[in-house]
Amino acid sequence: MTLTLYSHPLASFCHKVLIALYEADTVFDAVTVDLGNPAEHAKFLDLWPVGKMPVLHDSARNATVAETSIIIEWLDRHHPGARPMLPADPDTRLEARLWDRFFDLHVHEPMQRIVFDRLRPEDRRDADAVAEAEQRLVTAWNMVETRMTGRTWAAGADFSIADCAAAPALFFAGLLVPFGDRPALQGYFDRLTGRPSCRRVLAEARPWFDHFPFRDRIPQRFLDGNGA
Repeated sequence: MTLTLYSHPLASFCHKVLIALYEADTVFDAVTVDLGNPAEHAKFLDLWPVGKMPVLHDSARNATVAETSIIIEWLDRHHPGARPMLPADPDTRLEARLWDRFFDLHVHEPMQRIVFDRLRPEDRRDADAVAEAEQRLVTAWNMVETRMTGRTWAAGADFSIADCAAAPALFFAGLLVPFGDRPALQGYFDRLTGRPSCRRVLAEARPWFDHFPFRDRIPQRFLDGNGA
């Protein structure tokens, strides 16, 4: 197999790349990395010393590709599938890249800060940092509500890299700071989670949900498979 993706079914940034792969019907080998296993962790560090997932290995080009946005662009360029994730129009492509970065930096990152804080021992938790991250998510929700009013997808008329980034970011962050009365944001989330590629990723993550520290906030429809 030319392509091998090193990832984990519960890792939200891995979901972003998996969605792109499933959208394009790209054939690849999936390797689940258990960072809690010292031998597996050491082997993964040999591949990518930074130690963050996902990482794509392209044996046909003898290339190891990291960082989710770069992986998706690599796939579009060297292994184009049924649906390109980068729009052909240059200006729309810039919009897609902008909103890809937006969801990574202003939704995904504060969400992870809250989750990682919960995983710490109680005496090492940082309530101020969590409050700041929650406020960042409120700001993001307002911006997405404005952006998605009258739109179907985040950039252009078609599903793109921006939507790949949005799906896992909104799924997990929305558990921590609810969307509230923002119908455009909620409608966008519903379209994302109803898309076959996103449903498949959530279905693969479902057996691992018990390891998520906010599992009690996951709606039942996602736990029993009716929403994914």
